[in-house]
Amino acid sequence: MHALYEIAITIADFLAAISFVIGSILFFSDSTQTVGTWFFLLGSIMFFVSPSIKVMREIKLASMGDVDDLAKRFERE
Repeated sequence: MHALYEIAITIADFLAAISFVIGSILFFSDSTQTVGTWFFLLGSIMFFVSPSIKVMREIKLASMGDVDDLAKRFERE
């Protein structure tokens, strides 16, 4: 289960990065700046999704009683 959450986090981070790259390219032209702004917004939302997935993962692990894994992660930080 932990691996599935990590894959979701990686996908969200990847989509955020791609959105910012596309948005940056679209900002080079006046005619595409509005679309570029929407890509920047999408990238920002995806950067919000990534830590949200992490919180959901930690809540799920805690509800499953997997407190040892949670404690190990907090010790590393």
